[in-house]
Parts: sequence; C-alpha cells; structure tokens
Amino acid sequence: MTSLRLDTLKPQAGSRRRKLRKGRGIAAGQGASCGFGMRGQKSRSGRPTRPGFEGGQMPLYRRIPKLKHFELVNTKEFTVLNVAKLAELKSGTTVTRDLLVKEGLLTNPKHPLKILGTGELNVKLTVQAAAFTASAREKIEAAGGSWEIVD
Repeated sequence: MTSLRLDTLKPQAGSRRRKLRKGRGIAAGQGASCGFGMRGQKSRSGRPTRPGFEGGQMPLYRRIPKLKHFELVNTKEFTVLNVAKLAELKSGTTVTRDLLVKEGLLTNPKHPLKILGTGELNVKLTVQAAAFTASAREKIEAAGGSWEIVD
C-alpha cells in the first residue's frame, strides 16, 4: 500500500465529471446562448442578482428583527487573582479581599474575589473568597493551607 501524501492524492475514479464547454458551437450541445435562453436578467453574463435578492421585494434578511445576540442575564463577574500572587504573603495569614487590597495585590476590587490556579504556592494560608477553581483548591491544600467560600 502506498503512503498517503499530498502529491499522490487524486479523486476516486468516476467521482468528477468533465466541465461543460459552453458556447463552443452546436456540436458541443451548449452552443450560442449556452442554455441561458435569449434575453432577460438571468441570461446576462456575471451573477444574475446578488445573494438574498427577491425581485425588489424587501428581502428576508432585512424583514426579520435585528437581533444580533442575546446578553446573558445576571452574569456573575469576579475580581480574579492567581495563586502565584498569594505566595508573596506571610505563612499563617488569613487571606481576604480587604487584606489583598491593603497589601496592594488587588487594585480594583469591584466584584467578589475568585482564586485561579496559575502558578505555585508554598505558603500555608487560609484563603477566603467567593469562588475557587479546582486547581487553586488543590494547590492551597497541598501547601498545607485551607480555603473557605464567603459571599
């Protein structure tokens, strides 16, 4: 069996038909007007009408309501912080959103705090936040600390 390479690819036998050579005389079967008839919009060269054209009637894409996308209702937004940033804190600290603001690790704590699991943590901490990723929980526990969900 031959290997499959780009230079050996070809269509299956009988899967592709020869292109009709239009306008090449009566013997070709599609001579003169090439099967488009004598006159009219659809006999002219080029695309007869643009996609969606309905003969002057207001086309479907302009009749339907202009609904681009739907906003998600009541989305939960979080102020996020990676575990790597918590490694700068002293061992045994209880980490809250207010403490992180005081330490300068959070600058704009508009939303509830969520801890993400990027980076390494080797300090024992008690972390209080609104949400944690699974990897963040594992890393906090592996460092000997604990996590609590608070609102």
